[in-house]
Amino acid sequence: MPATAALQAFEACARHLSVSRAAEELRLTQSAVSRQLAGLEAQLGLRLFQRVRQRLVLTPAGAAYAPQVRGSLARIEGATLELLAHRGGGGTLTLAISPTFGARWLMPRLPGFRKMHPAVMLNFRNYTTRLTRLDFAAEDVDAALFLGEEDRPGIVTHRLIEDARVPVCAPSLLAELRMPRDLARQTLLQQTTRPRGWVEWFAAAGLPGIDGLRGPQFHHMAMVAEAAAAGLGIALLPRFLIAADIAAGRLATPFDVPLHGREAYLLAYPEAAAEVPALRGFRDWLLEQIAAGRDRPEA
Repeated sequence: MPATAALQAFEACARHLSVSRAAEELRLTQSAVSRQLAGLEAQLGLRLFQRVRQRLVLTPAGAAYAPQVRGSLARIEGATLELLAHRGGGGTLTLAISPTFGARWLMPRLPGFRKMHPAVMLNFRNYTTRLTRLDFAAEDVDAALFLGEEDRPGIVTHRLIEDARVPVCAPSLLAELRMPRDLARQTLLQQTTRPRGWVEWFAAAGLPGIDGLRGPQFHHMAMVAEAAAAGLGIALLPRFLIAADIAAGRLATPFDVPLHGREAYLLAYPEAAAEVPALRGFRDWLLEQIAAGRDRPEA
């Protein structure tokens, strides 16, 4: 592992393409910076710079190495400043989270977390449907809350809530729905991230002959819920995410026939971060909420 001082000298020279300007920034002599560069190149067995007309030019190896070193040094600096700012008792936690889960389930409960951990600041980023797995380090994310069934080496995963979906609609449509087969005459609201949801529900309900692929498509679950509340059709949604809408009379469940999927809402984070105070506090609080079966936010 190269010494931090050598990496700082390399990063400054790569940014300025000048030993003298790098030395001025680092408050070192030019010869000290040159020695750091020479030692780093000797350790790596690679040339990182070439001199062209008294000016530094990055070699292909140096050009590839520079942004990686710059990002790593920035993360170390940020972590150190945060540690000093909170004296180890708080910190900032960046979460990648499924938007509907965040808005409908997590946000109403966060005042309870803030009372317990006032020194922890939470930042949120959308965890959307993706073709590749989340790279926690590259995307600068500490933990993720999402719907899935991932099992990855080096990643700790906690299964939170099962993805059990039930038909929901506006209360005004209940009179037209006396039995599950009546859904054949209704508009089915489709979620593109679960395109065969209705097909699977009809099969589970013993009604395989009904076309479960028809109906308008929506990408976000929140839009599906709002469309159902507006009376545009029947939606298939996780019961726990629309519990507040049902309690408020905006949505109703015509048939209490859940579709149990393999996936669940998960909390995931790198093993190496398991004992970071901010993450540990959030994890323990979240798992307590789940274990207590709290369907409603804390007062």
